[in-house]
Amino acid sequence: MSPRAGLTTDAVVELAVKILDEGGPGELTLAKVAEHAGVAAPSLYKHVKNLADLRRLIDLRVVREMADALRTAATGRERGAAVGALADAYRDYLQNHPHRTGALTAAPDRADDELSRATHAVAEVVFAVLRPFGFDHAQAVHATRCLRAAVHGFAGLEASGGFGRPEDVDESFEVLKTMLVQGLTNYSEQK
Repeated sequence: MSPRAGLTTDAVVELAVKILDEGGPGELTLAKVAEHAGVAAPSLYKHVKNLADLRRLIDLRVVREMADALRTAATGRERGAAVGALADAYRDYLQNHPHRTGALTAAPDRADDELSRATHAVAEVVFAVLRPFGFDHAQAVHATRCLRAAVHGFAGLEASGGFGRPEDVDESFEVLKTMLVQGLTNYSEQK
């Protein structure tokens, strides 16, 4: 194999994300990425340092995509409608890309400024949605953690087939959103 003209870091990440989406995290190897790129594996080292670096670039892409999805969903909405839109966008993203969940669960290395800023951008969208509830900073952090845990947990269970009962899962998610909005409202009144 010879180096493919036009292979870029972005193209390598795109191929890696495709492999991840199709087969899950266990299928992602530099050898598979090289095969999909039509190059010898050493050619990838011009674009990524190693598999850990490639996973970091995937995480960066996923976190940025999530921030954009949440921002788009929340735009023009307030309070309960904005919370529901955030929840829907988060769930939709993981329904469409269930193997990307790992990129959204771990806190980035504090020394990784770029990934930290991207992760912070996701939190800022949620903080902006929660602002009309009147939370102080600490309350906003607690509420954000709870919102994330509830929605990510639901979406993760759904993606792994964790809801075996015949009741409609979409209806369950609507119940979750109602409970979240009511809980946030009650929490804001405890000040």
